[in-house]
Amino acid sequence: MKRIGVTGHRSIPQEAHDHVLASMRAAFRGCDGSVEALSSLAVGADQLFADLALAHGAQLTAVIPSGDYEACFADGAELARYRALKARAVREVRLDYPHSTDEAYYAAGAYIADHCDRLLAVWDGLPARGLGGTGDIVTYARGLGRPVTVIWREGVERS
Repeated sequence: MKRIGVTGHRSIPQEAHDHVLASMRAAFRGCDGSVEALSSLAVGADQLFADLALAHGAQLTAVIPSGDYEACFADGAELARYRALKARAVREVRLDYPHSTDEAYYAAGAYIADHCDRLLAVWDGLPARGLGGTGDIVTYARGLGRPVTVIWREGVERS
């Protein structure tokens, strides 16, 4: 089974959204159910990836960073979407962090990088804004020798 993981920004500017969507779709082209998709189901790139993976017949593995992860969702709609995706996952990996900290997010990203054959990174190429950010996980995955596909629309800046 081929395993594709994701790391990426929570905020994807509208100018980059269609490009990100098309690039992620291309990663699942030809998926016949023999793909495992690993995601932490965070708002933004993670949820977009999970939606597309499920739409293409992939088996979703939810990597949950902490016991209180649901508290990090800003509103009811975000939490409902997270819960709906998590309910469709065939497997859940819950890391042993009681609270949603930068260390927990880094550990979740590292877990995904450790367990995938290829990492999709919705990344503007800039350094991480905190430990466990997209730039950190890309660096970690590359250090493992993991193939990383960076997805971003050139010239678009994240707010």
